Amino acid sequence: MSSEQNPVSDSARADDPRPRRLTYAAALAALEGLALLVGGGWVLVLGITGDPDDRQQAVTLGITLIVLALLPLLAARGLLRRRSWSRGPAVITQIMALPVAYSLLQADSLAIPAGIVLAVVAVASLVLLVNPATTAALGIRGPGRTEAEEPKR
Repeated sequence: MSSEQNPVSDSARADDPRPRRLTYAAALAALEGLALLVGGGWVLVLGITGDPDDRQQAVTLGITLIVLALLPLLAARGLLRRRSWSRGPAVITQIMALPVAYSLLQADSLAIPAGIVLAVVAVASLVLLVNPATTAALGIRGPGRTEAEEPKR
């Protein structure tokens, strides 16, 4: 996005204090990214050193989880730096987490508490990401709005 498309400069936003909601959303995204990274590393190590039913499938799953961890980690970094592009990947991560949480809740095992935690984190993150204070801090304007039409803070 060029500076002509988004006239609110990063330096202008840098002067304003970062809303706590934005910091919390970044922290939750980073937490999800770290959980994916740790889970992927664990599956990868077990796939290589253990005796899985299908070693290739275990290694592939571990690598996939590690690569998927990049999305929320990059989004968290962007949110902390108040980059407007970062909200999209953060929202996508939360939307992808909801079906995973649902499937964990359907299990008859210790996965149920993990599903509850994941659902709570995903919904809380979505609420924080669509909050008007977060949107304003990221310099995201509604469709068709110009800088002159923006409400004064």
